[in-house]
Amino acid sequence: MPEGRYKPQRRQYPRHGEQIGLPNVLNREAILIHPANNALKELLGCIAPVTALTGEGQGTGSRAALTLSAQSFFYTHYTTRPRQFVFTVSFVY
Repeated sequence: MPEGRYKPQRRQYPRHGEQIGLPNVLNREAILIHPANNALKELLGCIAPVTALTGEGQGTGSRAALTLSAQSFFYTHYTTRPRQFVFTVSFVY
């Protein structure tokens, strides 16, 4: 994923239905954010939040972490207005 700033959007994707995605990533429609506890077995370039890391590319509680993340991305407890949230991707060498 190229370095940059990406604003998450909730929308309908042809293959996966309603998902949270980071749109307009170079050479892709989007990078999807969805549950997965094992990156090597369950992801093909997507992002999966987890509640705890259990090893390299592995974690637990991904579905719960995604639910909390989605609430943080889009809504507060006091309003139903969309929030402004941006992912910043950068690499440290």
